[in-house]
Amino acid sequence: MIVGLSLVALTTAVISAMAGMGGGMILIGVLFAVGMAPAMALPLHAGVQLASNGSRCVAYRADIKWSALGLFLLGAVPVPFIVAPLVAAANPDVLRIIMAVFIALGVWPAWARWLRLHGRGGLLVAGAIAGVMGPLVGGIGVLVAPFFLRDDWKRENVIATMAVGQACGHAAKIAAFSMAGYSVLARWDLLVPMVAVSIIGTLVGRRLNDHVPEGVFRVVVRVILVALALKLGVDGLRGLGA
Repeated sequence: MIVGLSLVALTTAVISAMAGMGGGMILIGVLFAVGMAPAMALPLHAGVQLASNGSRCVAYRADIKWSALGLFLLGAVPVPFIVAPLVAAANPDVLRIIMAVFIALGVWPAWARWLRLHGRGGLLVAGAIAGVMGPLVGGIGVLVAPFFLRDDWKRENVIATMAVGQACGHAAKIAAFSMAGYSVLARWDLLVPMVAVSIIGTLVGRRLNDHVPEGVFRVVVRVILVALALKLGVDGLRGLGA
């Protein structure tokens, strides 16, 4: 379990460092797919992703758009303290189905255009999505990414700015989970190696960023996400039908 999940953490950190999204959702999907309870999986995921996003903040520090973060954090930081206590009462099979739906939305990011929100309004909506859904489904990068995609931003700006926003969101989730009685250190035997390899994965992904064609990379990530969505959806439906 420790070796397997550490390899997953390494791989997802590389993915996130190259695309700015997707890795966190794959990681939480795997944690649920192996049968880990939400009250255990979600705090563990938050701890690993805090390290992963924090290391991306450092790796892409010159590309951060600080002025865009304030509106996003209005929802991403305080709302988890309201949502976190609901995790214990959540049905794991229902959460698996919800995650399958959200992963599917992440594979098809054009849905955000239907909201017709850009700029300040879009960042407020992104923060609200992160604050509400983050404590329940863990990885929300692919869900909020469409609101950060701007014509005047480079790929590195999107990766860097999202990393800061998500790092703050994961830190808030850790505090909220702790107040609700779910410690991020409950599985320190998993947390420590997964955090270590996620930092290594960020460094590797940063170096690979300029050498892997973006089109090929995005296809691979989407295939992984679709497979996870199907796995979680089937498991959730089976669990509810049992």
